[in-house]
Amino acid sequence: MKRTLYGSVIITYRCNARCNMCNCFRDPSKPEEELSLDLIKKLPEMAFTNITGGEPFIRTDIGDIVKELYKKTNRIVISTNGYFTDRILALCEEFPEVGIRISIEGLQAANDRIRGLPNGFDRGYGTLRKLAASGHKDVGFGCTVQEMNTEDLIPLYKLSEELGMEFATAALHNSFYFRKTTNKIKDRLKVSKAFEELINKLLKSNSPKKWFRAYFNHGLVNYIYGNKRYLPCEMGSNGFFVDPYGYVLPCNGSSSKMSMGNLKDKSWDEIWKSKKADEVRKKVKSCTKNCWMIGSAAPAMKQRIWVPMLWVIRHKLKGGYSLCENKFIDTKEYGNYENRNDRAERYSV
Repeated sequence: MKRTLYGSVIITYRCNARCNMCNCFRDPSKPEEELSLDLIKKLPEMAFTNITGGEPFIRTDIGDIVKELYKKTNRIVISTNGYFTDRILALCEEFPEVGIRISIEGLQAANDRIRGLPNGFDRGYGTLRKLAASGHKDVGFGCTVQEMNTEDLIPLYKLSEELGMEFATAALHNSFYFRKTTNKIKDRLKVSKAFEELINKLLKSNSPKKWFRAYFNHGLVNYIYGNKRYLPCEMGSNGFFVDPYGYVLPCNGSSSKMSMGNLKDKSWDEIWKSKKADEVRKKVKSCTKNCWMIGSAAPAMKQRIWVPMLWVIRHKLKGGYSLCENKFIDTKEYGNYENRNDRAERYSV
């Protein structure tokens, strides 16, 4: 059977960080409540699996989880803040094919302020350097962009280039998963300008993968301006999440948890093919949040590959990307922003 599903497994809500965009740490799961190996074994065949949290390396049995998941998935990427360096290095030595993505929200000052983790930048960056030195191949880091770290976006991208690593981005979202309803980018122009510069650097690279990342970042700008997402969301059909308590969910972007069922009570097929699952899929189709996160955007981009491909070709031929051309802002507003010395006051948070 061909593996097509994209799965995200939230193995814990415990977290050692105190991020300003996520209150997960205020509502941690209890170790005895979290996904067991028996429940992991119930998961379906997958093309790709993301292990996330909370901070997944808080779980000392993460190696057993990875071993079990490799029996049913083609690729695993673990999202982490990089704090538990020794655990990460040990896991990568045991599983050299596993992907590691470390969340770094800026250079030291911005990162440590946003993540509320003492020495968080030094620990995360140090882990990246040690992974690179060990020759681990699938390594990268990512940044959730907001007003507090826009100035660090391009320096972080350049750092990824120097290290030869992947560089992923996200924007602020609200959902049950983040336990937040107040995340908001008020200075949309400031943030989208940073994305514009990043998109142009990605388009100028020699990597087709980075060209498609440019399209993803274009989608983030579109989301920031509150527009309808470019590609339909089919979460619950082409992708799913499982939370630490065993609930199968279509996504992590909804305002409230939309459960298809619980693996503690039923098999995967009983949940996935149930009437309740169909009802959840209908809710997804009528959802108006227009989230643009990699978990839902990546499978949509692959299923409709011609959409980002045509976008890439058009902007490569044009020689660049502009917020004005894409009608996010008008030329006059753009020009005023560029020429003002008091822009921080005008677009203050």
